[in-house]
Amino acid sequence: MAEETPPVDEMHYEQLAQDALRGVIRSALERAATPEGIPGAHHFYVTFKTRAPGVSVPPDILAKYPDEMTVVLQHQYWDLKVEPGRFSVMLKFGGMPKVLAMPYTAVTRFYDPSVQFLLQFESPATVEEIAAEVAAAEPAKAPSPETGDDGPKVVSLDQFRKK
Repeated sequence: MAEETPPVDEMHYEQLAQDALRGVIRSALERAATPEGIPGAHHFYVTFKTRAPGVSVPPDILAKYPDEMTVVLQHQYWDLKVEPGRFSVMLKFGGMPKVLAMPYTAVTRFYDPSVQFLLQFESPATVEEIAAEVAAAEPAKAPSPETGDDGPKVVSLDQFRKK
């Protein structure tokens, strides 16, 4: 029996899903950027790749966090600017104000611990990593069932990826 070639996803559903989930981050940040700020007990932990394309981080912060860092948006943040493809915010590091700016594609995790809401993304892959993935294509594994509702609400895109 001849092996069938798997269908090609010309719609790029995986990328569409990631873009939609990053839209959730943008909407939450838009709400935080209003004069009222973040409502109630909500606060955000935003983890991002510091060297991803389009990220702007002061050199001293980049030296301290050469790969990835997490910032907290809760009480003390200023000048939060939310744009369709990126956002920027001023935070204090050692009492000194610093502006960080990044595209949503640099975000690897967005977590609101007040309601245990988590979005997690794979970091952007390099061309070499994508080529290696294609070369080692395996059948997709079924996602493991959740063990309970006590943990954070996690949306992992790994279960939808073709291997």
